[in-house]
Amino acid sequence: MTLRKYLLVLVTALFFFQGSFAQEEQENMSAEEALKQANIENQFSTVIKKSGRYQEYKVVKRVWMDQLKVNTLDTLKSLENSLATSNQRIMDQEAKINELQQTLSTTNQNLASITEEKDNMSFLGIAMTKASYKTMMWAFVAIILVLLGFFIFKYKNSNAVTLEAKKNLAETETEFEDHRRRALEREQKVMRKLQDEINKQRKTGAK
Repeated sequence: MTLRKYLLVLVTALFFFQGSFAQEEQENMSAEEALKQANIENQFSTVIKKSGRYQEYKVVKRVWMDQLKVNTLDTLKSLENSLATSNQRIMDQEAKINELQQTLSTTNQNLASITEEKDNMSFLGIAMTKASYKTMMWAFVAIILVLLGFFIFKYKNSNAVTLEAKKNLAETETEFEDHRRRALEREQKVMRKLQDEINKQRKTGAK
């Protein structure tokens, strides 16, 4: 048998002998001793056992009954005090729980307020969340990009129109220059013919 089993058997035997000894001591205890030492249940049991018998009745000494009454009242008073103490402790614990719940509620409110302040911001005096601010900024960027694309398109279109106008102007100037040159040539031819005719008339008149 191992040491652990020896210890288990020894402890079991000690509890058994202790219980037997306590029971034997209680049975050998007098009513006066029981009324001074034992609990209420054992006091009643001892008083009943130690009382005399008359037919089917138990004859209990008046002094035992008085002492048992006092002990019972003391026990009840002690129980009432313990109950009052327990109730007060429960009330204190409930008050503490309520206080902790109030503190927790206040903490949650403060946390929610801090979170809201963290998530919110002011833009041009308008309170808005950071998500709304980001959305608005991206909307502004999108609008600016659209306007930029529109102006680039208009610029390219205007540039194309300007180039076309310059081209047409250059062609017109070229045509005008050609027309002016041809007109000048025709005028010079006419002038030469006129001069030749004048010279011819002069020669004819001189003859």
